[in-house]
Amino acid sequence: MATADDLKFQEFDDAANLLAANPDATTISIDEPAEIPKNQHSHLQEPGREEDDELLGTDDSDKTELLAGQKKSAPFWTFEYYQTFFDVDTYQVLDRIKGSVFPVPGKNFVRLYIRSNPDLYGPFWICATLVFTIAVSGNLSNFFIHLGKPTYHYVPEFRKVSIAATTIYAYAWLVPLALWGFLMWRNSKVMNIVSYSFLEIVCVYGYSLFIYIPTAILWIIPQQVVRWVLVVFSLCLSGSVLVMTFWPAVRDDSRRIAVATVATILLLHALLAVGCLAYFFDAPELDIPAPAPIIPAHNGTTVVTKSH
Repeated sequence: MATADDLKFQEFDDAANLLAANPDATTISIDEPAEIPKNQHSHLQEPGREEDDELLGTDDSDKTELLAGQKKSAPFWTFEYYQTFFDVDTYQVLDRIKGSVFPVPGKNFVRLYIRSNPDLYGPFWICATLVFTIAVSGNLSNFFIHLGKPTYHYVPEFRKVSIAATTIYAYAWLVPLALWGFLMWRNSKVMNIVSYSFLEIVCVYGYSLFIYIPTAILWIIPQQVVRWVLVVFSLCLSGSVLVMTFWPAVRDDSRRIAVATVATILLLHALLAVGCLAYFFDAPELDIPAPAPIIPAHNGTTVVTKSH
């Protein structure tokens, strides 16, 4: 029959002997997980950089890469590939519009709204709505300015639609393309530069243009002071979204290049607003005289009266 000493585990005896020989030895319990020292990351990150890394979303970069690796993308020549760019619901689009109209200081627009599911649905329809809004509002503004003049004959200018479409869509695609290429180039020069994807940059620019839709409608008011106040107000809102999004991406570059990049972004954004206001609303229009009325004479001939 086995005694009590035979039922003991030999491993426990070995551990007891080791502790008796070295009382200062560190033991690890299976039930209690080892605590990570609080100062483990103190040597890896500088003070004040954790908030900046959170704005850029670098703490979720590993998780994002793992999730991206699990997704199977369709070939680019298939319809399913482009369908993913429009896979967004109404609530997401409304949240992104609200985020572009009411920017929150210290919050990154890409991290909060875009990175989880970048789309082209919102930017496409925002640009299309802005094109027709500017074209229609420009024609109405011209009509109201010359309303009541006997020598003016209203002729709708449909060419403004094509001009507005070329301007808006060129800005919404070419500027993000250039900025994406610049960030990729600087990323090869400076390791800390964060390069957004091209689709994310297009989303930021597309949603930042939403504020100009109600602004273009209010530009119908024939008052220069009101129009310029609206321009400055819209630039402050939409420009702040661009600055808070792209400044964290270029802040680790040289000071001169970082400031020049943000200044160029704001300058191009301001040129779009001022250019649309100057061309579609403030451009001088020539008075087109109305056609002379034709009065038939009694002898069968016609008399054309000239208007002066």
